[in-house]
Amino acid sequence: MKGIPVALLLLALVAAASLQDLAVAADNGAAAAPVPDAVCDGKCRSRCSLKVAGRCMGLCMMCCRDCKGCVPSGPYASKDECPCYRDKKSPKTQRPKCP
Repeated sequence: MKGIPVALLLLALVAAASLQDLAVAADNGAAAAPVPDAVCDGKCRSRCSLKVAGRCMGLCMMCCRDCKGCVPSGPYASKDECPCYRDKKSPKTQRPKCP
């Protein structure tokens, strides 16, 4: 008789853990890991190779992180390669934010 409440408690814990796993799986990774700086650094060095590095690199790194690692492939590459990168605008002037 004493074993039944223990078994029910274990069953409830297993059910709760299963529901938690299902909830995380249904989330589809909304809280995805951020892009490592090393990935953005290489892409932004290529993108900013013909510009003054300080400002270009800072803006490019910010855009790269926001756009999950998407940066156009070179200094003359079309921003259409990365719609997120292309569509980011400065809040004050509405000019493109990403170099």
